Amino acid sequence: MPEPIVRKIVTIVEDILHEGGPKAEHPLKRGAILAVIHNPFAGAYHEEIAGFMKDLEPLGLEMAKKLIDALGGEPASIEGYGKGAIVGQAGELEHGALWHVPGGYAMRGALGEAKAIVPSTKKVGGPGTRLDVPVTHINASYVRSHFDAMEVGVSDAPRANEIVLALVMTTGARIHARVGGLKAEEIKGEDGLR
Repeated sequence: MPEPIVRKIVTIVEDILHEGGPKAEHPLKRGAILAVIHNPFAGAYHEEIAGFMKDLEPLGLEMAKKLIDALGGEPASIEGYGKGAIVGQAGELEHGALWHVPGGYAMRGALGEAKAIVPSTKKVGGPGTRLDVPVTHINASYVRSHFDAMEVGVSDAPRANEIVLALVMTTGARIHARVGGLKAEEIKGEDGLR
């Protein structure tokens, strides 16, 4: 398979101070990095596509490291993550699924001991399509305070023959999280769930 052809990389960082309640002592940082790449499978059905996942691994790791840097440079400060893909209209949903392994393992590798599965979403759409990327705690998917999402998109992507690959990370729980459930400090770390 060919090496991914990247047209652009977009990085977004939010500093959330409050959500209508008291100002947080430590603002929540929520960030995303999006790579717009050429889709080598656009325009026709291809039976064998799985090999492209291996080709995406270096890009995934580069993106994960850049996003950690954008959020302050300390992997230990990252508490939540998620991933997603938007496939241009000449592609198919399965082309977005190629991002599951390289995107997820890149973040888990860059963060060290992350144990939880990386939540994911994907869709087919045209330029400017928005995607809500789900977020959970990096070590335990059942930590309710970290259930979140970040809306991402690129104004001029994906073109019909492109894919937008997205990684999202956060530095903590939702601001003002107060709906109970498993707390981050109660994580046992045995199964990626609790």
